[in-house]
Amino acid sequence: MNLGAASSPIIMTLIFILIFYFLIIRPQKRREKSVREMRNSLKVGDNVVTIGGIYGRILKIQDDILTIESGSDKVKIQVARWAVGNLIKKEDAE
Repeated sequence: MNLGAASSPIIMTLIFILIFYFLIIRPQKRREKSVREMRNSLKVGDNVVTIGGIYGRILKIQDDILTIESGSDKVKIQVARWAVGNLIKKEDAE
């Protein structure tokens, strides 16, 4: 029995797993970490966009619930912290 021919499928499988890890899993973990850091650094007065597309300014933070003010009518909405999709920088808002 040829040992080199028997180990070839195992080596190819390991190569595919490594490629999958470096192209898909590792970048996704990096994105999740940056989003988690952004959500943990939110403070009152920040302008945000929720994952539902609502633009607003944070008025109050209580644990994982944010009260945001949205629109010209200054409607107050409570959203979960995980629902914040992006933080709008001051330069972008002006």
